[in-house]
Amino acid sequence: MSLQTPDHARVLARTRHWLEHAVIGLNLCPFAKAVYAKRQVHFLVYGGVDANEFLDLLRAQLEELDACDPQQRDTTLLIAPLICPDFLDFNALLAQAQRVMRKAGLEGILQIASFHPAYEFADAPPDDMAHYTNRAPFPILHLLREDSVARAVAAYPQAEAIYGRNIATLRDLGPAGWKALECGPQV
Repeated sequence: MSLQTPDHARVLARTRHWLEHAVIGLNLCPFAKAVYAKRQVHFLVYGGVDANEFLDLLRAQLEELDACDPQQRDTTLLIAPLICPDFLDFNALLAQAQRVMRKAGLEGILQIASFHPAYEFADAPPDDMAHYTNRAPFPILHLLREDSVARAVAAYPQAEAIYGRNIATLRDLGPAGWKALECGPQV
């Protein structure tokens, strides 16, 4: 992949592999399988490095998702392989993304989840496998419908236990198990 022009097909293939083998395969998100199987996930690769341009694209994608029939598009993965390789920079961009959503009047209607190859929770040691619950091969903003999330959580027994179960799953899997999945950021 060139630093100037990412191979979009390769980025999409690696993202789908991560989604299928880590997110769905390890059941890190028990809600992902249904929308993925129904082809209600929209994938979009941003190949640039300009944060303002990316935030403009984000706004357009938020508005587009809100306008779409949920049966056609329930969620969007906005993949940005070249933007913010540093996690702290990505975290700052995420704060800007949240402001874009608020200014668009979509807070409470949509939400943004984030994934990054170097994702780290502040309360976990740097080598903790817990970080891998939010690690992906590329920086990704996951745009979700609040209604869909609420319905999925209501239908899932003990939804509040998902986070803890995911951490346990990844700690049991360990660095070698994650590497064997070939899902992106290596340990």
